[in-house]
Amino acid sequence: MKKQFVIIGCGRFGSSVAMKLSELGGEVLVVDNNENIVQRLSETVTYAVQADATDEHALKSLGIGNFDVAVVTIGGDIQASILITLMVKELGVRHIVAKAQNDLHAKVLYRIGADRVVFPERDMGIRVAKNLVSENLIDFIDLSSEYSILEIKALEKWVGKSLKELDMRAAYGINVIAIKSGLDLDVSVYPDQKIRSGDVLVVIGHNEDLEAIETRDEKK
Repeated sequence: MKKQFVIIGCGRFGSSVAMKLSELGGEVLVVDNNENIVQRLSETVTYAVQADATDEHALKSLGIGNFDVAVVTIGGDIQASILITLMVKELGVRHIVAKAQNDLHAKVLYRIGADRVVFPERDMGIRVAKNLVSENLIDFIDLSSEYSILEIKALEKWVGKSLKELDMRAAYGINVIAIKSGLDLDVSVYPDQKIRSGDVLVVIGHNEDLEAIETRDEKK
């Protein structure tokens, strides 16, 4: 069964989230009071509805409580963001992600039931900065304040060696969870698997260990 997502507020950030979730196979409902936005997204997502998301009756009529995840991306209007987050929580949505404008806004969102709060502009700034300071780092996903998932190009010293030989956990404190070779993604990695030039390793670990990968390698 497909996972069901409702995206409330479809500005630039909300629209990109909706389209990506749809592309990844999710069942996506978008709700916005702008008719043009709704019409544009209707060609991409499962359902697109023009409605006032601050109206509890409107949300109830859409069956919001049946969705697995609600993404509230109304960051500009703090009052509306808080109200909608509170309502989708009370309607029974299991997981709520909300966009915040500042730290105080985020604190309130967490207090009223948001499971995760995002700062798109700030997060993108961090992502760009991390990519710029490392030649090998391709992308990352913050799992928490302490742990992340990274995509990193195989270092020259790793090429030709197996995962068992490299023993990433002992050497770097990280675990390899997948290997990308060109367009292929192998999530069933095994100890004798050898790293090839151009491979991209998807690894998980503590942020301090991940940031120190290149430094440790240079010291060897």
